[in-house]
Amino acid sequence: MQHFWWHKNDTVDAAPLADSDDPDKITDLGSSFFIVKDRDRVFLTDAGEISAYPKDKALPCLGCLPAITPDQFGDAGFRRDHGASYCYMAGAMAQGISSPAMVKALGENGILGSFGSGGLSLPEIEKAVVEIKAALPDGPCAFNLLSSSYAPEFERATADLYIKHGVRTVEAAAYITPSPALAYYRLSGLKKDANGALRANNRVIAKISRRETAERFMQPVPDPIVRQLLESGLISREQATAARQIPVADDITVEGDSAGHTDNRPLIALLPAILSTRDIICRKYAYPHKIRVGAAGGISTAPSALAAFSMGADYIVTGSVNQSCVEAETSEHTRRLLAEADMADVMMAPAADMFEMGAKVQVLKKGTMFPLLSKKLYDLYCRYGSIDELPPEEKARLETKIFKKDIAAVWQETVAFFQERDPGVIDQVKHHPKKKMALIIKWYLGQSSRWAITGDPMRSMDSQIWCGQSMGAFNDWVAGTAFAETRNRSVVNIAKIILFGAAFLWRINKLNMLGYPEDRTFAMTNPRYYLALPGLTHNPTEVTP
Repeated sequence: MQHFWWHKNDTVDAAPLADSDDPDKITDLGSSFFIVKDRDRVFLTDAGEISAYPKDKALPCLGCLPAITPDQFGDAGFRRDHGASYCYMAGAMAQGISSPAMVKALGENGILGSFGSGGLSLPEIEKAVVEIKAALPDGPCAFNLLSSSYAPEFERATADLYIKHGVRTVEAAAYITPSPALAYYRLSGLKKDANGALRANNRVIAKISRRETAERFMQPVPDPIVRQLLESGLISREQATAARQIPVADDITVEGDSAGHTDNRPLIALLPAILSTRDIICRKYAYPHKIRVGAAGGISTAPSALAAFSMGADYIVTGSVNQSCVEAETSEHTRRLLAEADMADVMMAPAADMFEMGAKVQVLKKGTMFPLLSKKLYDLYCRYGSIDELPPEEKARLETKIFKKDIAAVWQETVAFFQERDPGVIDQVKHHPKKKMALIIKWYLGQSSRWAITGDPMRSMDSQIWCGQSMGAFNDWVAGTAFAETRNRSVVNIAKIILFGAAFLWRINKLNMLGYPEDRTFAMTNPRYYLALPGLTHNPTEVTP
């Protein structure tokens, strides 16, 4: 049944209406249009009037195509609290791959980026904090805080550093449960404003991939940890009391199949489950503000971003795709391999930080032998009780084919590393030979990621490049456009084409639902069409066709 009618008024030219400029209207995201049917023709117009009753020469109005801009996606509280223009975040990539240059470029354009502190020393982290805070004193910016069960002192020292420099947002990663260091960071920022309202000045974005982990971060800090912090004098009694009124994290990033550490879970199944859990816990604790739930893992294109927002994500997080950008602290060789990757060019390999537990990370397999070599190392670790038990031929293969240096030299470098970082680790080796074997193997696993960053030509086949399937999806999406070239990939442009593209596709879907001819919108869904349109990129002059 037709409910509304469109008719011309004094502002409408009496000449026949043409629909040849409809594509321009569709890409004018900030304007609304009527969808009008004239016999067998459907067109868009921003003129005329709508009424519930037909007037002279009135035409059926199928509906309205509303204005939709990228800042309308997601939760407004995310933008407000983080000082961001969009509900979009570039997640941290370890060893400074998410560099100060990347975080600053994003922040200067109103986009939240997280510095990748994992694997860096405290002086390196502090240098980055000072640089980023100087450029973005009011944000938006975040800094990674990694769980470190093997070196809790280092985790605590990192939290201390963030508190010292007034870091207001951390991205907590690799946690199974909140640690005292993370809780200290969170609770030390609790204060009451001039009106007596409680404010959590230190925000936590927790990255999770399991429901039980999400529940722990949606609840208040556990009482035993609160008591421990209070008795240690790290928080006040007022802060200890207020701890029961807020969750550990303001934002929960649901990470599906992604680069690095991943459970390989499909986001489409995981996100709705965590959203449901959020709603239950927020009702239980009656928090003054809802916990926001974001989506990560597999998001690198406009369609995937739109899908995540459509499922209810309060914000989205990108990862792998940013590693191929010019601001990423990695080598041009690595960027080129990433830009050539297909969705099938990834596999799981042993993780350096949780090697003994059998944990794995998702890495690029195209152009590197690291996945296969690291699997060989893990097999040796499982078969033998110490490095001395290895058969002579296996030792020789290790030294000549994988380590490319004597095992004794590898051990000396390992000792030197831990003497600076955590001397207690070396003390444990005296009575645990298998622990020594693990540390020697982890030397290779740790160095392999650095070789990828530095682009060491002698170690290109040993490069460990963290990568998810989203990298291949992005490459497919931008094939044939300027963004196929790594020199045209900047994190701001990538963020903008994903967000603006999602808004554009939302309009296409809306048009088709309202009866606009699908055969006229089909060609517009091709990225080659809308990625080349003016205004969709941050600075089109940077992009060479």
